[in-house]
Amino acid sequence: MALKSTVFKAELQVSDLDRHYYETHALTLARHPSETDERMMMRVLAFALNADAALSFAGDVSAQDEPSLWIRDLTGSIRLWIEVGLPDPKLLRKAAGRSEAVIVYAYGRGADLWWAGASQHCAQVDRLTVWHIPQTTSLPLAALARRSMQLQCLIQEGDITFSDASDSVGVERILLKAATARMGR
Repeated sequence: MALKSTVFKAELQVSDLDRHYYETHALTLARHPSETDERMMMRVLAFALNADAALSFAGDVSAQDEPSLWIRDLTGSIRLWIEVGLPDPKLLRKAAGRSEAVIVYAYGRGADLWWAGASQHCAQVDRLTVWHIPQTTSLPLAALARRSMQLQCLIQEGDITFSDASDSVGVERILLKAATARMGR
């Protein structure tokens, strides 16, 4: 018998003073049995950092041909492809060919080792931005995971604070690679 995904609900209030974006999003997250709280909350963080009315969670966590999150236009073209974790560099090159921009949020104990191996392969991918989220951020974010969540994300002058009613996490992110091609918005 296959295990079913666990459904999490989050009300996410995003106040991005840098982009002048202020919205509350009702998110439904299907957490696959193999997914950890850390990965699920990294998906929520990625959503908050790129919040847009058209941003959505893609399909199954194990799907190789879909990102963690994406923005698709009305024609079905992919404007933004977001990966969470340590994706194969070949997938990132393919994603850059299919979308206007690709963003990776690398996290976990193996992130530094992954980047040491992936950086050479990713250097020539113009549409790719790679961020490292240290465990000093990802693990406290994982502690905020609940089946029903009310979360706030404040972004001001590059500083990011993620919180719920009782806890607050200062988000550290380290830019490993900046895109050299800009997304057309």
